[in-house]
Amino acid sequence: MSLRLATFNVENLLTRFDFTGFRNQLRQDRVIKLFQVSSEGVYQQLEQARVIAATDDTRQMSALAIADADADILCLQEIDNMAALQAFEYGYLFRMVGNGYRQKYLVEGNDSRGIDVAVLMREETRDGQKIELRDIRSHAMTTYRDLDLFNEELALTNRIDDKIFKRDCLELDLLIGGRPFSLYVVHFKSMGNPRDGLDGRQSTMPIRRAEARAVRRIIEDRFGAEQAGTKSFAICGDMNDYQERVDVIGRRGTGYRFEHQNETESALDVFSSDGFAENVVRRREPLDRWTLYHARGPQEQWLCQLDYLWLSPALAAHNAGRLPEIIRSGQPYRTIFPPGQEVERYPRTGWDRPKASDHCPVVMTLDLP
Repeated sequence: MSLRLATFNVENLLTRFDFTGFRNQLRQDRVIKLFQVSSEGVYQQLEQARVIAATDDTRQMSALAIADADADILCLQEIDNMAALQAFEYGYLFRMVGNGYRQKYLVEGNDSRGIDVAVLMREETRDGQKIELRDIRSHAMTTYRDLDLFNEELALTNRIDDKIFKRDCLELDLLIGGRPFSLYVVHFKSMGNPRDGLDGRQSTMPIRRAEARAVRRIIEDRFGAEQAGTKSFAICGDMNDYQERVDVIGRRGTGYRFEHQNETESALDVFSSDGFAENVVRRREPLDRWTLYHARGPQEQWLCQLDYLWLSPALAAHNAGRLPEIIRSGQPYRTIFPPGQEVERYPRTGWDRPKASDHCPVVMTLDLP
């Protein structure tokens, strides 16, 4: 019996328009900046037309990436609401995979933009094992005080009664063919702007570290700190941090070289430092673990892993011979692939957009002990 588990940040699956760019240039799309638009009403019409014109190709590619992952359980990030999820599943995903994901779960979280985590599940695995939801819990309302996680680092930008999760930690208690499996779906705090001499990653790391500690506490409080490693659980999602990266050095015309480097610290050390969970993507070769391409001109470009399937020690050991897959066919042509990793892009993929997402789906076939 096997289970296909995947995570995918689909990038802004929204049902609403953002008109704030008329007054805030930082939020204005680059194509609108090419034109002089003096009327807010005209700006709104143009923005609606731009978004609608681009969305169909984008969501076809998102659906193709999900179809290629072929997961039984799919953890999603950046979903507007259940209506958006249902419209995407019916209008796009159904055309790619058929009537597969009948079970849909989403709880409104804390994100200021209104994007949430969600889960799509088949009724049965591809092997015909029933997928049953026994319980679902949101931890969006959990505060630093609740878990005694407040500290001096957090006090610089937060208060003790602030909510820990900037979106949510959605906990699902499942039975897969009668076998227990616990799933924790997250989308950690994004890397923000530089502050107090620190870059965006460093300045926001205390928040992500607290989120990781909170996920761990939730699991240990449920199973017991000594027994948690013997259970079957997975922590999935976009964690907006990395423990390593691949620097892309060079430019078009002169070629590129790729240098792997480990980070001195990461919020995700909370999971890995003492073996609490295994990042199974690290089973792949060092240059082949990335799920996102970051670039701010030729002087700052790298590949890194932001999307994770962390498995409990028991579940990881039971699947010691398996490798996760990373679906990269939805990446735009601007993404620079190390040698030997190039893939065939989906039809109508652009240089920067349209694309399936800025993230790549990660999927793995698991046997449950």
